[in-house]
Amino acid sequence: MVERRHPLEKVLGHRFADPSILEQALTHRGALGSQRKDSPPVAAAAGNERFEFLGDRVLGLVIADALLRAFPDESEGSLAPRLAALVSAPALARVAAGFGLTEHIKVARGQKADTGETAVLADACEAVIGALYLDGGLEAAEKFISAHWRELMHADIVPPKDSKTALQEWAQARGLPLPEYRTIESSGPAHAPSFKMAVTVQGYSEAIGAGRTKRLATQAAAAALLKTLTELS
Repeated sequence: MVERRHPLEKVLGHRFADPSILEQALTHRGALGSQRKDSPPVAAAAGNERFEFLGDRVLGLVIADALLRAFPDESEGSLAPRLAALVSAPALARVAAGFGLTEHIKVARGQKADTGETAVLADACEAVIGALYLDGGLEAAEKFISAHWRELMHADIVPPKDSKTALQEWAQARGLPLPEYRTIESSGPAHAPSFKMAVTVQGYSEAIGAGRTKRLATQAAAAALLKTLTELS
């Protein structure tokens, strides 16, 4: 009898010795909340959050090593924003959508795991990387990361700037005060928080951004305002 394998294994380039590791990596914490009220609580470890935690560190290590090799003449100051961009939620979501991860993620009823729900998709991608590391070691994880991040790594010859820094420089170049940020909303459960931040530059309309952390929401707000300012100029 031929053992049925998960269709993602071919895409990931790894045959899991323990298929349950991959299954857990694909299970969002929200999907565990559909149990009956009289059932015992499901342990948080049953979802993919712990794998996400591990995958984040593995991805950072592999990308940092690859950047050192790809850009031998760049300083730490230039490599740092490259690393930040490549391990960001949008980059993770882009990679995940590219290899078809969306359709395999188990989420709560009514929850989405497409590119519009960046946090779910990005978190699952990190969890899959963690699963590859747990089952196949660093070699399996590095093989996958190298294949799927190569194009992104060489997409920009000039080191990218984060949106908050770019907005600050835009204001300073015009003799304006530094951008001002404020928290509009903080909501959601502990395992899936949501934040909304607003940013203003003197003389221009406010812009709003959302994200799973204040930092991401701040960057989203800065990016939104930068887009508006660029269109006006």
